[in-house]
Amino acid sequence: MSKEAQNLDVSQHIDINQVANNALKTVENLNFETILHNWIIPYGTKIALAVAIFVIGRYLARFISRVLGRAVLASSRDEMLQSFVTSISYFLFLLFVVIAALSQLGINTSSLVALIGAAGLAVGLALQNSLQNFAAGVMILIFKPFKRGDVIEAGGVSGKVEQMGLLMLELRTGDNKTILVPNGKAFSDSIINYSHNSTRRIDFIFDIGYDSDIALAKDIVAKVLNNDPRVLKNPVPTIAVGALAASSVQLFVRPWVKTGEYWNVHFDIMEKIKLEFDQAGISIPFNQLDLHLPENLSIVQK
Repeated sequence: MSKEAQNLDVSQHIDINQVANNALKTVENLNFETILHNWIIPYGTKIALAVAIFVIGRYLARFISRVLGRAVLASSRDEMLQSFVTSISYFLFLLFVVIAALSQLGINTSSLVALIGAAGLAVGLALQNSLQNFAAGVMILIFKPFKRGDVIEAGGVSGKVEQMGLLMLELRTGDNKTILVPNGKAFSDSIINYSHNSTRRIDFIFDIGYDSDIALAKDIVAKVLNNDPRVLKNPVPTIAVGALAASSVQLFVRPWVKTGEYWNVHFDIMEKIKLEFDQAGISIPFNQLDLHLPENLSIVQK
């Protein structure tokens, strides 16, 4: 072996030994006390503070959002607006708490905020319909076409308003079904509020035969309406001949009642007038076909 090769081999052994000695000294220096002071205490403290910030901040976010919701309810008496403000304020406060906790861990939150903004833009483009529903919910809260407990027709369905979320309107039908209507669909379509006014008019159409006494039929209807204390005296109920149909005379009857008694009065009046018509001999025609044959027509039976 040449002398240069021997020198190279010796230098490699020396370098390896130095690396091994340095590694051994590093391991010996890494005792529990060093790990405790250099790693566990600093990073453990940061993690503990971050967890404490998140837990306490989450509690405060819930508390503050509820306080804001109660304040809105006290000022506006609108439970839907209260629910909306509570939800959106809790989300915003919780986002602030998460950013504060990450800052405590040493994460650069400025880049995180920029990332959230970029992600929000991308999500916004992907969720255009959701943003439309959110904006429609804000407009509904501003114009207040209905409130919780009202019976409305919106988005092609009708029911009692249970609550309005950020994106959906929850309705409960008369047969106790829950329907979720997107806020955008409800706001873009006609909204009919059946509970907004304190009184409503019931529109009846009663068909009587052409051979029946119209004056007697009107007197019977007037008596039934006057005997029902739920029918309002003012405005005066309308009782008039509305149309001469193909097989009947149509009486248009339009009494006024309190909104909450609409359907009960509707069903009771229908039944009472039918019974009174039967007793007075007022006929209610139904669809039928009369066939007249010429007298000179002979029918051949095979």
